[in-house]
Amino acid sequence: MKDESQELVTPMLLEKVGKAFNGNDIDAVMECFAPDAIFDHASGSESYGTRFQGHDALKKVFGDLFESVQSVSWETIDERICGDKAFCEYMRKATFPNGERQEFLSVDILTFKAGLITYKNTYYKNRTQ
Repeated sequence: MKDESQELVTPMLLEKVGKAFNGNDIDAVMECFAPDAIFDHASGSESYGTRFQGHDALKKVFGDLFESVQSVSWETIDERICGDKAFCEYMRKATFPNGERQEFLSVDILTFKAGLITYKNTYYKNRTQ
């Protein structure tokens, strides 16, 4: 019997995650996360940023993002897989209802177990005017 905790991260798995986020599909996004997953947002008062834990918290933070923008997408620049981790570099682009546009580089370090994200650690460039 295969030990699912040792399931490999694959490019197809990363494509599934990217497709869910780029589709702004909260249900598809949540299918990619373990029920007790942690998301550490890049900004916040703690050394790790702001922490969100569990499906309810993650669904709220990602759902709020999708609802606050006209569109948001992550264009993959590079992806590297090492064991249970994926290092993903993106160009994040968003358009807000008022027409404002955002564009910045971001990096996600994703940890997986049994094909689900257990930890999402996000870093991004803080652009100034």
